[in-house]
Amino acid sequence: MKLPSFLKPRPAFPFELVKPEIERVEELLMEQARAFDPNVEGYISYVCNTSGKRIRPALAVLAGGATGGVTNEHRQLSIILEMIHIASLVHDDIMDGATIRREMPTAAAKWGNALSVLLGDSLFAYALELATQFNESSICRKIARASRDVACGEILQTQRRFDFTLSMEEYFKIIEMKTAALFASATELGARLNGRSDSVVTSMYNYGNRLGTAYQIYDDCIDLVGDEKEIGKTLGTDLAKGKLTLPMLFLLRDATEAQRTKLQRMVLKGEPMDTTILASIADYAGAIEHAVNTAKEMLEEARKDLICLDASPHKEALVTITQYLDGLLDQCRTSV
Repeated sequence: MKLPSFLKPRPAFPFELVKPEIERVEELLMEQARAFDPNVEGYISYVCNTSGKRIRPALAVLAGGATGGVTNEHRQLSIILEMIHIASLVHDDIMDGATIRREMPTAAAKWGNALSVLLGDSLFAYALELATQFNESSICRKIARASRDVACGEILQTQRRFDFTLSMEEYFKIIEMKTAALFASATELGARLNGRSDSVVTSMYNYGNRLGTAYQIYDDCIDLVGDEKEIGKTLGTDLAKGKLTLPMLFLLRDATEAQRTKLQRMVLKGEPMDTTILASIADYAGAIEHAVNTAKEMLEEARKDLICLDASPHKEALVTITQYLDGLLDQCRTSV
């Protein structure tokens, strides 16, 4: 089912409502970079400027606005979550051998793997140091747990590379840890900082978890059907590195025994693969369709999680994010 025209995706991610807050977060991130040794500051500033749309900070601010109001603690949460995210990207790019992010060389491509590992570690450590400044110790614990989940999710995914016994359930566990954990932390803690009830906090956690999971599925699809110049980062790395993402799991599930054997043999080569080859072997378009539909179902559930909130521009923005991602998923379907 196609989206009506008024829900079609706009050119930029729909965070206009909190644009001033995100601009402030950008300034605060640069201030945090200056907290490092002067010989390290330049590295920190560089990766902070190449890390993307600031989705997690925007979610923390929107969740705060939708549950009582945005405070300095929400801004602090935004900075911490973004630094954890940036650290994970630095490490991801090393493991994936990615050379481009946001149309700029990755840290690994620019300075090598050894320095980049330490750079990511420094960002992780400093983010957790900042988290200790919250008055409520449970906030710090939850941030630390989300950081652990991100790292463990990457470990699990690395363990299961080229593992054709990976189940759908295991796949979802991995992406909920490596991607959705920070989305869920942003929305859950955004509500918790405003002292909202446990039921509201849980609903906001569920919203972030579903949104983050759907976003990772979209990212998995884009790795197969996206255009590097348009997306601004190295694509096609998942299959070459043996990552069995949701589209590939659907492709393997629905293939005949002979097709499955051929697909597995190709993936095991560990080489970049032209997706037209995949399409010639099995129902590649159908696999993308299944993945897109799975993500869209999650987004529908995420919208239901917001029913507990009073009407407000911030709540409307949280709904709009899911509709925007719906539109991006539709584009994945038509790009096959």
